[in-house]
Amino acid sequence: MTGASQMSGTSTKTDPNGNRTGRKILMVEDDADNRNVYKLILQHRGFEVIEAVTGSEGLDLARSDLPDLILMDISLPGVNGWEVAKLLKAEERTRSIPILVLTAHGLAADRALAAELGCEGFLVKPIAPSRIVEEVSLRLKSPVQFSSH
Repeated sequence: MTGASQMSGTSTKTDPNGNRTGRKILMVEDDADNRNVYKLILQHRGFEVIEAVTGSEGLDLARSDLPDLILMDISLPGVNGWEVAKLLKAEERTRSIPILVLTAHGLAADRALAAELGCEGFLVKPIAPSRIVEEVSLRLKSPVQFSSH
């Protein structure tokens, strides 16, 4: 997307129909295959995607880029996703950024911890990429445009 690097966490673009595009998503995911699939479908739907492979990278990017939403894996090398979410929700500049937990751990205790930390959603992998787009769009109040398959 041209000009994406010049966007701030609060700026948006619109398509010819006036729909918001270019919302910035931070994806914190250590699995390259998952990262690539989710990134491609989100970009196809008009989102700008920035990526982090570790919890520390995710924390740094969230603080510096102030994305519109964070997709956060939990099992990450180094600092895990729970700790990153806890730190971001404790900081004034980042606490309002919606965090969608994206994990293979679908236990009730994990879901409860996500809610306790203030995360806005909990998605269990494997998950259809279209579902990711739906959840992101719902949290950002963005229209979702699906192509027929």
